[in-house]
Amino acid sequence: MSNSSFPTEFLLLPFADTRELQLLHFGLFLGIYLAALLGNGLILTVVACDHHLHTPMYFFLLNLALLDLGTITTTVPKAMANSLWDTRAISFFGCATQIFMFALFVAAEFSLLTIMAYDRYVAICKPLHYGTVMDSRTCVNMAAATWGSTFLYAVLHTANTFSLPLCQGNVLDQFFCEIPQILKLSCSDTYLREVGILMLSVLIASGCFVFLVLSYVEIFRAVLKIPSQQGRHKAFSTCLPHLAVVSLFISTAFFAYLKPPFMSSSSLNLLLAVLYSVVPPAVNPLIYSMRNEELKDAVWKVMTGCLSEALYYLSSAYHS
Repeated sequence: MSNSSFPTEFLLLPFADTRELQLLHFGLFLGIYLAALLGNGLILTVVACDHHLHTPMYFFLLNLALLDLGTITTTVPKAMANSLWDTRAISFFGCATQIFMFALFVAAEFSLLTIMAYDRYVAICKPLHYGTVMDSRTCVNMAAATWGSTFLYAVLHTANTFSLPLCQGNVLDQFFCEIPQILKLSCSDTYLREVGILMLSVLIASGCFVFLVLSYVEIFRAVLKIPSQQGRHKAFSTCLPHLAVVSLFISTAFFAYLKPPFMSSSSLNLLLAVLYSVVPPAVNPLIYSMRNEELKDAVWKVMTGCLSEALYYLSSAYHS
């Protein structure tokens, strides 16, 4: 490969060297991916079909399920294919696509989690104004602004990253393409421009994090003032799942990108990448449905309805 060139493909970090462990990794990721598809697919179905769930909270939850499906689909299928076919390669276009999609979905998810914290703040701290503040038009505008701004954000990062000349080989120390790994291959000082954009992103994310913390401080203060135990339980049941999802997402992502250099190793990088890119999309539906009776009832209705319809068609086919 010549200096200041663009490789035609990149080599991703494998999960295992032996064939048996590669197939084990394929089976494990397949199970996680199917669980994510099922869980998020159920949330999309029940929120779209059940008119009782046509509220701001569930509208944002529907968008979160879409983002989770996008995040896990960006990274896991390629990793499974590489393990199954015993290869490490990803094309230049495929790598650029992964970086764009991952930046889009992760940035949109963090923005949406911030909006959902504001939604819970208004619902609990200003319940009398909730209907006017969080009307349907406002919710749609918030969601559209999230998708639109993060799309431009992903375009900026992807274009800027791949405008850099790469002359440090084509081996990435990660199981999918991400911006820090591409920057390590750059042989030009212009990579500092992308580092500056990343630092600006960290500052914006830190501002959102502070907003999230302050929102939940006010939420918990308001909940503790509710006189009835049933009222406090209902308020907590709508807030704690969101808080758990935010904590899982932020803690793993922040540690992955801000950990001390002496803690960096291929094994740890793989583990952290799985924790922030694979685990949340799979467990988020479970977290949101565990304490939410309304959502669990809607999911149960959909599942029993589908089962009854399937049994009816089977019975009709058998008798005919």
